[in-house]
Amino acid sequence: MKKLVLFAAVASLVLASCAGNPEGKKAETTDSVAVADSVVGTAYTVDAAQSQVFWTGTKVSGKHEGTVTIKSGSVSVDNGAITGGSFVLDMNTINSTDLEGEYKDKLDGHLKADDFFAVATFPEASFEITEVKAGATATDAVISGNLTIKGISKNITFDAKVDEVSDTTVKTSADFNILREDWGVTYEGKKDDLISKEINFKVTIVATK
Repeated sequence: MKKLVLFAAVASLVLASCAGNPEGKKAETTDSVAVADSVVGTAYTVDAAQSQVFWTGTKVSGKHEGTVTIKSGSVSVDNGAITGGSFVLDMNTINSTDLEGEYKDKLDGHLKADDFFAVATFPEASFEITEVKAGATATDAVISGNLTIKGISKNITFDAKVDEVSDTTVKTSADFNILREDWGVTYEGKKDDLISKEINFKVTIVATK
C-alpha cells in the first residue's frame, strides 16, 4: 500500500512538472542556408495591417497567446506560384491577448526581457524564404526559410496554404511549431509550472502590388 501511495505521489509530481506542447506540427529545423542573390518573379509588398503572426505557448497550468506585428516584407510570385519572400517582425510589439491589466503588463514585459526575446538587444526578428516546393494540392506548398530570432538563424521547413494569387494580391497562411531553445529562448518557468519547449505560430500573409 505504501508503495502505491509513493508511486502515485511521484507520478503526480512528474505530471505537474511537465508541460505539453501547443497543438501544431513542428517545423523541420536545420542550420541556416545561403539565400539566392536574386529571386525570379514579381514582388508584392506585405500589407502589415492585414497580415498577422499569432503565437501560442503552453505551460502546466494553461497557456498564453498573442500577436507580434509584421513590420515589413515582400513576396515574389512567378507564373502563379510563390518563389520567394522576406519578412521583418517588430519584437517590441509582442502582445498577449489572453490577459488584461497588471497580469498582461507583467507577461508582456517578461516576454520582452532577456529571459525570453531580449527585445532591447534584438528589436527585430526575420524570415527569408530559401525554397518553395509544391504541396499535395494546387493550394499547398512546402516552404523553407531562414528564421532569425535573437540573432540566431536556423532554416525551418513547414507546410503552407496559398489562399490566393492574383494580379494584385497574394494571400498565404501557415501553422507550425518551433523548438524555442534552438533560438536561445531557454527560460523554463517556475518549477511547478514549467513552460512548453515549443511555440506555435499561426501566420497569415497578405501582400499587394
